[in-house]
Amino acid sequence: METNMIKAAQAITQSRLTVALTGAGISVESGIPPFRGPGSLWEKIDPTEFAHIDAFMKNPARVWEVLMGAMKEILDTARPNKGHLALAELERRGLLSAVITQNVDSLHQKAGSEDVIEFHGTFATLVCMECGSATPSADIRLNALPPRCPCGGIYRPDCVFFGEAIPMDALERSREFASQCEVMLVVGTSAMVQPAAMMPVLAKQNGATVIEINPTPTPLTTGTSDIFLKGNAGPILTRLTEAIPIPARG
Repeated sequence: METNMIKAAQAITQSRLTVALTGAGISVESGIPPFRGPGSLWEKIDPTEFAHIDAFMKNPARVWEVLMGAMKEILDTARPNKGHLALAELERRGLLSAVITQNVDSLHQKAGSEDVIEFHGTFATLVCMECGSATPSADIRLNALPPRCPCGGIYRPDCVFFGEAIPMDALERSREFASQCEVMLVVGTSAMVQPAAMMPVLAKQNGATVIEINPTPTPLTTGTSDIFLKGNAGPILTRLTEAIPIPARG
């Protein structure tokens, strides 16, 4: 581990463009359950029944009651953990150009990261399906379901449901960073969800060093990742950040 930690710190220090790709694993330490794997949300709730856009359009009240209401309660109170804060610190030092995240919790922004590409949108904002107005999710009460805009339209989270396309600007910017970066940090993602899972592969094909941080191996670990740091995102990213010298100011 120590050898790999040193290699990872050196790679980031020497890189002219570093980008991170984060998944649900980085937010587990903030009390947000993952969507996949043991103890995940999809073990308890059928995503085709409650997380597909067709299901929402057919019965928005039921989707809000079963899935969205629970998510809102968790996300409204979640706070960034050491992993989010470490990535924000790397950006502050000029060592990280952007974060591509599959998460919809906006915890990277709350931690201080400024350039965050939300691959699947965000639950922090609700959008009226009638007039298109947006409002912070935390400002909306769920006294009645589905929640409604003052115009009478139904609010939906500004995130991607199953059956919907990834926002084109997020996809294009992610591809651009993946093809140009010299280092890609892959943190807390199962690398099972496309097209996000292709970003490390694209980075590798274009000569980048791929540093993976996960508690268990993933499909990326053999063949794509150059450096594998085994462990949870918070402790590993904290150690990695501490291993990178802070440049002396003249």
